[in-house]
Amino acid sequence: MSSNDYNVYQGSDGKWRGKRQDASRASVVSETQQGAFEQTREYAKTHGSEVSIHRGDNGRIRAKHSYGNDPEKTKG
Repeated sequence: MSSNDYNVYQGSDGKWRGKRQDASRASVVSETQQGAFEQTREYAKTHGSEVSIHRGDNGRIRAKHSYGNDPEKTKG
């Protein structure tokens, strides 16, 4: 995961946050996971990076969305 990648997670106060991997503070704070994801997705699209969405109950990653330049299919 690159330092430009983002995480969407639930904070201890119950609010959802979108934060760049190497940042000390959240870029986005929202009441809902969807709201935090939509705002964070715009940052990721601008930087060609990835968003990992974490579950609220246990913090595990439940989905990843990539907005970078994915390479063409390669022969296996």
